[in-house]
Amino acid sequence: MGEDNREPKVVSESPATPRRSNRYAAACAVLASMSSVLLGYDIGVMSGAALFIKKDLKISDTQIEILLGILNLYSLVGSLAAGRTSDWIGRRYTIVLAAGIFFAGAILMGSATNYAFLMCGRFVAGIGIGYALMIAPVYTAEVSPATARGFLSSFPEIFINTGILLGYVSNFAFSHLPLHLGWRLMLGVGAVPSVFLAVGVLAMPESPRWLVLQGRLAEAEHVLDRISDTAEEAHLRLAEMKTAAGIPADAIGIVSVPDRNHGAGVWKELFLHPTPAVRRVLLSAVGIHFFQQASGIDSVVLYSPHIFEKAGIKGDNAQLGMTVAVGFTKTAFILVATVLLDRIGRRSLLLASAGGMVGSLLTLGVGLTVADHHGGGKVMWAIGLCFVSVLAYVAFFSIGLGPVTWVYSSEIFPMRLRAQGVAAGWW
Repeated sequence: MGEDNREPKVVSESPATPRRSNRYAAACAVLASMSSVLLGYDIGVMSGAALFIKKDLKISDTQIEILLGILNLYSLVGSLAAGRTSDWIGRRYTIVLAAGIFFAGAILMGSATNYAFLMCGRFVAGIGIGYALMIAPVYTAEVSPATARGFLSSFPEIFINTGILLGYVSNFAFSHLPLHLGWRLMLGVGAVPSVFLAVGVLAMPESPRWLVLQGRLAEAEHVLDRISDTAEEAHLRLAEMKTAAGIPADAIGIVSVPDRNHGAGVWKELFLHPTPAVRRVLLSAVGIHFFQQASGIDSVVLYSPHIFEKAGIKGDNAQLGMTVAVGFTKTAFILVATVLLDRIGRRSLLLASAGGMVGSLLTLGVGLTVADHHGGGKVMWAIGLCFVSVLAYVAFFSIGLGPVTWVYSSEIFPMRLRAQGVAAGWW
């Protein structure tokens, strides 16, 4: 390969040079990460909307389960296309494209008159979500200075949780409307965040790494000067990007670059002819994403109203109210994780997260078993145990397996393989 697969983890900086504020880099990371709200909102809103969709469209439990679970499959289509798209049109316009696709999907779902129509809207929205999930951590990692990369790279997970909370609140707010109207508004309102996202992203700079890969060195240097802690760091980051892209160190302005820097041959390099180093990072990325999904977090979040119903909580409003508490807890603890990521490390958070999730699922199983054995009667301590267990489960997920997965996978790939590598991890 024409590039070095190893990229420095920390950029050294002169102790004599004062550090500048990272507010601009943080603002860029926040705007890019807001695309993750699209996934979070869909997960949160569908957990409650499903209750009303089933009644209004008179569909079976199996159809509801397919409707909820099919999103991951649809998202694969978007993530598969997003890697090459982001290398072609840039990270910034890929986020705009993701927002536009999700906007169309939300409108289709909100205006659906039957199950097939609703499924079509879900397919379109799923593609938009796939795009958003792939590009948010890539862009965030590429604009973040080394000293705050872990903190800023956790923002996509923060906004996933924010979206889930907004979805829960939407469920509760519209649950009192007529049956045929409530769930349609729940789904249709999802188009609103995508509009603000698309407009806000246009104020962001393009990723400096992508600019270097296109040979647009002057633009990349200007962006790096704004997002780096020091002028020295900006200079060193630009030099590293030139080396990784195979561009001479003394090149300036606009230069011609190899076709491979436009994304050609990347998939072959990842899957057909990977070097040992690339193979290791690919397996690591795919593995951590697999275990994130295998943990069952989507099932707990999507089916939390059903879990509380099985525990003995009756009434849609009561169940939806408890899911709002789940959303608040999940969002609050992701904020804790952002503080700890660069202080105690990724591995420690992953181990604590996994252990806590195992314990929470065990106590949840005990509570549901006791509630089930008492038939129609309420066992208050079992209800409380189930509620606390769900809160603990999402809290432990949010301090480790949730944010670390995105941070880790966006850090380990070499520059030219990053977009497609992160997309492969999402598969």
